[in-house]
Amino acid sequence: MEGLKNKEEQILISITGQDRLGMTSSIMAILARYDAEILDIGQADIHSTLSLGILIRTDETNSGQVMKELLFMANDLGVNIGFSPITDDEYEAWVNQQGKNRYILTVIGRTLTAHNIEQATNIIASQGLNIDSILRLTGRLSIKHPERNVRACIEFSLRGTPADRQLMQAELMRVSQEMGIDFSFQKDDMYRRMRRLICFDMDSTLIQTECIDELAERAGVGEQVKAITERAMRGEIDFKESFRERVELLKGLDVGVMQEIAESLPITEGVPRLMKVLKRCGYKIAILSGGFTFFGEYLQRLFGIDYVYANELEIDDDGKLTGRYVGEIVDGKRKAELLKLIAQVERVNLAQTIAVGDGANDLPMISEAGLGIAFHAKPRVVANARQSINTLGLDGVLYFLGFKDSYLGDQGKL
Repeated sequence: MEGLKNKEEQILISITGQDRLGMTSSIMAILARYDAEILDIGQADIHSTLSLGILIRTDETNSGQVMKELLFMANDLGVNIGFSPITDDEYEAWVNQQGKNRYILTVIGRTLTAHNIEQATNIIASQGLNIDSILRLTGRLSIKHPERNVRACIEFSLRGTPADRQLMQAELMRVSQEMGIDFSFQKDDMYRRMRRLICFDMDSTLIQTECIDELAERAGVGEQVKAITERAMRGEIDFKESFRERVELLKGLDVGVMQEIAESLPITEGVPRLMKVLKRCGYKIAILSGGFTFFGEYLQRLFGIDYVYANELEIDDDGKLTGRYVGEIVDGKRKAELLKLIAQVERVNLAQTIAVGDGANDLPMISEAGLGIAFHAKPRVVANARQSINTLGLDGVLYFLGFKDSYLGDQGKL
């Protein structure tokens, strides 16, 4: 009968085999001849082996010819091709899945084994989450030169809602500790894709030492100060109280010692790479430290950091430390306040902020930030942070932000 439209149907086309230049173009040329509508398309390429899926909708009178021509093409190119009919109800059920929450699970380590990924995917499955895609963020590992680019990161794109997010977080933490790998579980929303402000603790985060301990060694009170520092970082004593006690012990130390310490600070693995990438990508960077402004400002000049908030030591007319400090102590509460203040000044939504630290006094800003990361942190901090890095250098933060090594040039080596 005239005026009646031919019935249409959905066909899922699956192609696997050796990747070849122009293959997608050849497929689309055939589909275009029959006015096929592309409902979905996805491709992965692993070691030059292609896996391509295309969901089409076409007039059922043309579908046979479409499949016939695609079969000839596949034979000529030496690839495998399969066709699966998709009913209207199946298609609509798939469409209705699109409104579900999406999450990103990032797994990082020096290396990743099948056992590591088995554990991660078991946790995903037990929470009722479906894996939509898997992406490797790190560069390819050399077998002949295994010392190069020794890091591995895989990103899982997940759909659904965790049955018990708190339990999931606990399970990820358990596997992290048992296997020496790290996880980040984040909601995949616009804020994750538009982070703009990152705030770092300094001592034992950007640098692999506690500056007050270095000063104490020069002043001959190293063991006394170190003991107080460790108690404070574990959260056993109030930070402000411990700070006053330690600063008093530095009385009489020549200020010239600070420059000597600054010039020999042990910079944490990955910091130069991380800073260069963040600056290149327009991030605002802040140091929020319970340490001292002298060292924070040294790092600021070294890496082009935008903000430094730390503690100011009082110096007398003879260039000696008085054992007192100037202004308000930067403790955990103050760090969280400063994070919010800088975000306000920079007109950045808190959900677009990142905080990275290792001690108990970093927990308030880690909890306040959109993405809080415990870095080689004390057990109490790891237990209270949703993300942690214990296996890599500080540039591991880039993978939690979704950066691929291939974005950064030369396999991410800067």
